[in-house]
Amino acid sequence: MTAEYNALALTQIRETITRLQSPISDWSTLLSLLAAPLDAIGLLPPVFQRFNTHGFSAESKEALQITKHMTPIQTALLDSIVPTWGSALREQQLGQIFHQYFCPDSFFSATQAAGEVALCAYTALLSFPLQPFSIEMLALLSCQYPIDRLHNVIFAKTSSVQPHRRASAWEDLVRIIVSVPSRIANKSGTNDIPQKLHQREFYNFLCSRVEILVSSFSRTPDSEISSSLSFLISKMINVGLFPSTPMIAPSQSSFFSETLPTIRSRLATLSAEGQSIYTEVWTDSFMSLPSGLFSKALTSLFAHISDLPDNLDTSHEARGLMKREGRLISQIFGNLEGREDEKWLAVSSVLLMRCWDISKARILVCWVTLSEANAVPPRALETLLSQIMDIWSSTEHVKHSLLSHHQYLTTLLLLTVSSFPLSSAPIQDLSFSPAFIGAISTYIKHLDPAVRRCGMLSAEIVAQNTGKKLDFEQWDGRGQGCEWARGVRTLIAKRDVDAEEAAPDVIRLEAEDQLEHEADVEEETIDVAPVSSRIKSSTIQVVDDGSDSDDSLEGYATSPASSRSPSPTPSELREIEKDPTIHVGKKKIQRPVYLVDLGNLITSSTKADDPQNADRIETALNYAEELIRRKKTFGLELEENAVNLVYAFTALQDNFELEGFDEKRQTAVTALVSCCPKKAVPAIIDEFFKNQYSTAQRFVMLNALAIGARELASLPIPPSTVPASRIAFPSKQLPAAQHKKLIEYNDIQVQKILDDISRAAIESGKTAAEAQVAPLARERQLRIKQPTRISEVAAGVTYVPKETTFIELAAEYFLGPLMGKFWLFLRDEQVREARSTHRTTIYRGTGTGLILSPLVLQHFLGTLVVLLHAARHSPAFLAVLAPDALELAVTLGTRPLSGADEDKEREAAVLNASFELALVVLDGCLNLDGGRSLGLEHTSLLLGTGEWAAQVLNALESGTRVQGGGGAQEIRLRRSAAGVVLKVDELSSKWRQSMITV
Repeated sequence: MTAEYNALALTQIRETITRLQSPISDWSTLLSLLAAPLDAIGLLPPVFQRFNTHGFSAESKEALQITKHMTPIQTALLDSIVPTWGSALREQQLGQIFHQYFCPDSFFSATQAAGEVALCAYTALLSFPLQPFSIEMLALLSCQYPIDRLHNVIFAKTSSVQPHRRASAWEDLVRIIVSVPSRIANKSGTNDIPQKLHQREFYNFLCSRVEILVSSFSRTPDSEISSSLSFLISKMINVGLFPSTPMIAPSQSSFFSETLPTIRSRLATLSAEGQSIYTEVWTDSFMSLPSGLFSKALTSLFAHISDLPDNLDTSHEARGLMKREGRLISQIFGNLEGREDEKWLAVSSVLLMRCWDISKARILVCWVTLSEANAVPPRALETLLSQIMDIWSSTEHVKHSLLSHHQYLTTLLLLTVSSFPLSSAPIQDLSFSPAFIGAISTYIKHLDPAVRRCGMLSAEIVAQNTGKKLDFEQWDGRGQGCEWARGVRTLIAKRDVDAEEAAPDVIRLEAEDQLEHEADVEEETIDVAPVSSRIKSSTIQVVDDGSDSDDSLEGYATSPASSRSPSPTPSELREIEKDPTIHVGKKKIQRPVYLVDLGNLITSSTKADDPQNADRIETALNYAEELIRRKKTFGLELEENAVNLVYAFTALQDNFELEGFDEKRQTAVTALVSCCPKKAVPAIIDEFFKNQYSTAQRFVMLNALAIGARELASLPIPPSTVPASRIAFPSKQLPAAQHKKLIEYNDIQVQKILDDISRAAIESGKTAAEAQVAPLARERQLRIKQPTRISEVAAGVTYVPKETTFIELAAEYFLGPLMGKFWLFLRDEQVREARSTHRTTIYRGTGTGLILSPLVLQHFLGTLVVLLHAARHSPAFLAVLAPDALELAVTLGTRPLSGADEDKEREAAVLNASFELALVVLDGCLNLDGGRSLGLEHTSLLLGTGEWAAQVLNALESGTRVQGGGGAQEIRLRRSAAGVVLKVDELSSKWRQSMITV
């Protein structure tokens, strides 16, 4: 009997659906058919009760299942009824009945039946081609039945969805909802789309409703609920709602940009129990994600959390903000535990291998430190230290990473080290680990000073935290990472996690606040200045570095009421030092008058323990440049002593730590090159290729060649430390009136030279223009032009001997010997290495401090660049210097200098210097003869240079890493390689036809 009643009830439902799918003659019949199902599920508005003339029986109402029978009715409405009867019913103010089948009004929206109708409506609306009615219903559904409401419909206890089908129903619904904006945009374009369905507005509302869904749980949800939330978040990640940067397009949305303010405020207002449930729901939802999606979510959160205008800000507010953000991450993603925790895979790939701001490193350490306090046993910090060391100590990272990544990862390492107690076991193990010690040596060998400081700073901090002392004394000054190193030292003096947590309403610290604080400090300084100006203070600042010092050398402030005599002032100490009675028997070092005396002050044989050795060298350095430049045009004294002085100054060592030693020695050797190039330059080149000199001494030789050459070529150089008035001998300086007259005469000569240059430029321009003038016009110019006449030389013009210029010396004394001796040196080094291959210890021709080491070789090539630029007008430039230098650049940029494996890969600095040398050669040839001599006489060399540069540039663009390419070398290498490619293309395109026929 029950089966018959059920069959009868289902028959009535099927008949109604069949009649709706068939043509209907009048609108009253249509309303009667539509009213019955709505009345059966309790969604018929009172205004339509009068049309319910053929209502369902009680059995039919019980047999009606919304999830089963509503979809055919909705399909019939979209297929034929709404297109046919929609406008007629709207004219009769009866179109609301269609809405009840897709988006029941607010009077019924709280019922379970209304939610299930909306659940079916999403599937029905997107299964048909979109029409205006469908878009209207989707806009209403997105607001009145959001994702959290539909989640309750599916997983509620009273839901008609079978338990075994709830997961699949939820997944289908999520797929449909997240695809709504793209489907509508693809169908309608940007016109006639409701504002609610625009991509940004739709997804922003979706993100906010997800947060409301998470906050709606009054107890910890079961695994089914957690899985449903994880699936929803995974689909949101796949559609791009978790971007890796806060800078997104105006049409895009970001989950954390929309929800983070709400999450912060909710965590601040919830009770302890509610906060625990809220954070646990977030943690379970994200932890159920696959590792790849979890990494994207972690990246997005780190990109959207608060940062600092100054990443190294050590104020209480900045530290509190970093701590609050670290706690926020732990509340969303959970605490980090030991190495077996799967979250470490995402932390390593997202936060360690990628370069972030230093403020993100501070937040990560706070997250790990807070996890350390909650984990049992606490192993988060040790795991983070191990993860950092795996990357920081790798050779690939040291050689190829950019400077920003070096500083970020080094700061993260030092923040982690400072989070441990002093002399703790993990730090002790780190200080003795082979990986750390090997990484320090690799860092110190890096060519970029800023990268080197990353390794040296790490070594110092680790040594200090283990109770030892290490100081590289490389932290003063500006540039090359000095400011960053000092800022990191101040930052790690305290831990961010120990600060008071910032308030939830503080989103970020604005730079204006910092400027106002600095202005306040400046005002306080101005107010205090009149008081402090009355106190005479020393200009020497003593930095307490914790080392032992001799207290007897330090003065003490004396109270006016004290009976003791005050400590002597610096001026009084200088007067005491000048007292002749104190220095009885001490011989004063005389100022050198002749160059022989200058050399004897440095090279004279004295006792090793002679206390005046330092005074002799200091005196020689103080007067070296002045004396050398004075002797330039005074007889043959400079030529006779130039070689000996080169030997003396290049081999000089700073054994006594004299002030300004390096600068004074450099200016002296440079003066020798510029004042006596025919004697000094060959001697310097010979000494450079000997093996007893250090890197610093070789740099002095190369700098002297480069700066001296520019001075000889009348190109801009650094100003001399010796005033011009002290270079000339007093006997050569005339009385004031005559001296003034001589200066005016020289001014006239300078103006005459400028006139000659201008005239030559005009003549050259006229010559170029005459080639385009018609023959008739040229003949007229020749008739009108006055002939050149012989003019009388003005009286009073004296003969001035011509000085030797650089273009006359470039090939014979500078570039020719320098490149020739380098080829001989390279041949000898490779022969020595080849002869020792059968031995146990193989001879190596490269290494730190030697000529073929990347550090020295880069400087050598840079010197060649300077010399070639100054020698581009030399007669031998096009025929000899340019092709020889280009061949040297290509050889050093393509071929290994040694058979060792570590030397077969080109260093980025050497490669960049080779490209710069080739660039200067090509540019000079183009300016002088348009590249004709190089393109026609050295075609294979030119084409090989272009092929080499193109291959390197393509490799760099495809992501290939070059050894030592981190730091400042990355951009320079790309730029120089691209410049060579363009220059070769310009030159070859000009002479391509002639190159083919040659």
